[in-house]
Amino acid sequence: MNWDGLMLNRVPGPCVPPHMTTFPRLAAFALLAGLVTGCSQSIGKDSDYAAAGNVPQATALTIEQISAKVGCKPKMQVDADDLRTAYCKTREGAFFVNTFKTEKLKDEWMDRAPEYNPHLVGPRWTVLGPLEVLEVLKPTLNGDLHLTDHRVSQTPKPN
Repeated sequence: MNWDGLMLNRVPGPCVPPHMTTFPRLAAFALLAGLVTGCSQSIGKDSDYAAAGNVPQATALTIEQISAKVGCKPKMQVDADDLRTAYCKTREGAFFVNTFKTEKLKDEWMDRAPEYNPHLVGPRWTVLGPLEVLEVLKPTLNGDLHLTDHRVSQTPKPN
């Protein structure tokens, strides 16, 4: 069979189906942009939902809730809008509890946190104290243990 004379696209140039002219492409793009914007509108930096399927994140605890879970009476050190810090003491030992208005503020604080002290970290909270104390508190608070590099969790992940 001779294929030389067969023209699949009767117009010279790029092979564009006739139904995909400029207007339908623009309309499809506008529809897609509207869907992306509309579906992600409630997902912001302070939102309680993640972009992947609107899966709820763990609830951030207050200093009062953390203290109640571990059985201590918090002594407030800082009570600001963005950051709250309290000193706690239990049978296990003394530690500081920090809560933050946003995850971003927590991450910024942790970047400047003392490298020599381990932290127990959860959603918008950290607990700073001796490793022995944090190991006792970890199961109750369900936090990640960060030892020297606060950006990397030292808590083993299940396989």
